[in-house]
Amino acid sequence: MHIHHLLDNNSVLNTFISELRDINIQKDSLRFRRNIERVGEILGYELSKKLSYTHQEIQTPLGSKQVNTLKDKLVVCSILRAGLPLHQGLLNYFDKAENSFISAYRHHLNQTDFEIRVEYMASPAIDKKTLIIADPMLATGRSFVNVYNAIKQMGNPKEIHLVAVIGAKAGVELLQKEFPNNTHLWIATIDEKLNDQGYIVPGLGDAGDLCYGKKMQH
Repeated sequence: MHIHHLLDNNSVLNTFISELRDINIQKDSLRFRRNIERVGEILGYELSKKLSYTHQEIQTPLGSKQVNTLKDKLVVCSILRAGLPLHQGLLNYFDKAENSFISAYRHHLNQTDFEIRVEYMASPAIDKKTLIIADPMLATGRSFVNVYNAIKQMGNPKEIHLVAVIGAKAGVELLQKEFPNNTHLWIATIDEKLNDQGYIVPGLGDAGDLCYGKKMQH
């Protein structure tokens, strides 16, 4: 797997990540969602550098110009519900992409053990297209794996890009084992560990709750 860890280099991304983590700024859910969206825009821009392009002649009012335009057919797949603002950030840059939505949630067996359940999917065909799977939190990695296993019935993608805001090393290691070698992971920052409940430490908490409000546990 090709891992692109963006906070290896300083940029304005540092500000958005620091605000996402800040327990006081998190109280503003509108700002939290917007920061996730802005991170998605940055990740999408960096991802775009690895896509395929074709020459095209553009007519201007004063002449013509040869430019390189995006060739790949993209499908952006977000994991509900926390993936929605990240999805929008990617769509702000890939506005011609097709869209896929999949539910993946933690079904708690007890206080520490849970399984990832995938119960809903709406997706176009992905055969020979570039598939982008987006989820803000890469904790255990099981959500990405289960979603990929579910969407594979829609075809064999030409290329796979995974997009996350914050991850844990354990989750990254699982993806390296479960995804094809030529998969790209685009992630803003990677934290050291998970706690007993499978949450990233220090992380930022539950991204879905911070975006859209607390939910009842299953």
